[in-house]
Amino acid sequence: MQGLPVGTLVVASIAVMVAQISLATPATLNGLFQQDLHPVGSQLTWISDAFLLPVAALELSFGVLGDLFGRKLLLVIGGVLLTAGEFVASAAPVVQVVWVGQALAGLGAGAVFPTSLAMLVAGTHTTRDRSRSIALWAGFLSAGGVIAPVLGGITGSYGSWRWSLIVVGILGVVSIVLGLAFATDSRAPEGRSLDWGGQVTLAVGLIALLYSVIQGPTDGWTDTAVIAGFVVAAVFLALFVVAESRAASPMLRLDLFSNRAFAVASAVAVIGMFSFLGTAYATSIRLGPVQFQSPLRTAVPFLLLQGPAFVLIPLTSWLLQRVNPRWLLGSGFLFMAAGQFAAATVPIADTTLTSLVVPIGLVGIGFALAVTSITATAVNTVPIHYAGMASAATSLLRDFGFTLGPAVIGAVALGEAGARFTSTVAGAGLPAGEVDAARSVAGEGGPLAVNAIMPGQPGAAAHQVAYDALGHGFAVGFAVCGAAALFAAVLTVAAMRGGRSDNIVRREALIE
Repeated sequence: MQGLPVGTLVVASIAVMVAQISLATPATLNGLFQQDLHPVGSQLTWISDAFLLPVAALELSFGVLGDLFGRKLLLVIGGVLLTAGEFVASAAPVVQVVWVGQALAGLGAGAVFPTSLAMLVAGTHTTRDRSRSIALWAGFLSAGGVIAPVLGGITGSYGSWRWSLIVVGILGVVSIVLGLAFATDSRAPEGRSLDWGGQVTLAVGLIALLYSVIQGPTDGWTDTAVIAGFVVAAVFLALFVVAESRAASPMLRLDLFSNRAFAVASAVAVIGMFSFLGTAYATSIRLGPVQFQSPLRTAVPFLLLQGPAFVLIPLTSWLLQRVNPRWLLGSGFLFMAAGQFAAATVPIADTTLTSLVVPIGLVGIGFALAVTSITATAVNTVPIHYAGMASAATSLLRDFGFTLGPAVIGAVALGEAGARFTSTVAGAGLPAGEVDAARSVAGEGGPLAVNAIMPGQPGAAAHQVAYDALGHGFAVGFAVCGAAALFAAVLTVAAMRGGRSDNIVRREALIE
């Protein structure tokens, strides 16, 4: 690709692949976390979101830091943080230490995601080359999602979940070495400075929002802390908008959203990626802590979720240059919705993997079409000197959607399962003592805890009730994901105006 050094292309692609492996690996290990560390209530959800929260909260600031001090340096620092986090989590004696390691690794990934993309955008000078490099970047992002379940499945089945994280840490070391040796530095410091007001308000708002969404099903939606979290989130996210509108050098220029294509791509990035990772989370919990399938079997659906985006790199790159982005995006979301609604109909008693092949495969194909076109649409329709900011903003919105996926679907599914368990356990014909014991366990850890009671222990007779309740809850979760994807498809087709050529003309006029 003209102007883009091969070394930079390779380093950026490998770095984002390792970051995605780090993000995706725990999904195949949830069953082992449940068996080894015995998380209760929302603690399992926090394993995923402890990683995703710093990614979403800090990506915009990392975009600024890369512009100011150089993207190569930031890419290497991100790799160091990610590697350290993996090794901390691998040594965790309790689930809370896993959270710490995940948060540290997420901090590193938060630097890697926007920085690797900005390096590619800054190094390409035509829309064609930029689309090709973005398609390759997105393909390696998805390759990480393919490698992660295989890694987690093999090491989890024949070693332990700790070895999975150690291997990811070793891959992080490889990424650091390659970055130091082969990456070409780039920066765009003109008019850029750290926006402390925007960063603080965004971080507080996101943390408060995620806390309330995740803890709501466990602590109760009327719990004082949960309500306070929603209030704090609303206030600080509103303050973030005010801060960005007044900042001399905002980390996110709000006038970017005056571009219709960028605004629509931003909105559907949140909705669509929420839908996708919500599906991944629901699948991992269904197969792991609910059905107790092995990590290797759990890995199979994740190959179908992430594999198509890597396999279809040539097709998506070709389509980006020839098809109106709203039809490409809209089609991707329709594929996702069809698969998610189909997954919602698969009975929880069905433990065969073949029943999930078509539903999860459709979601994977839809994701392949959507993820690349979202990024390309957003970046290709803004002025070139805002490329780093647009890259960071796109990554932020995508990963904010990812963060919401486990949080919201976990809340919906476990809330529905808890309500179903409470309403049916008394009429299940169990001995009175068993009902009381099961209710006590459910009060501490919800239906997942009852489902994990070993035979012969108090409350174990309620296992089938909890199992059926969880099946209902996660079926609702799949349906919610399908509704979100369908809404994203409608929004894309209805609101995104202008053809592909219009966007390129505006973009290249701004470059000149």
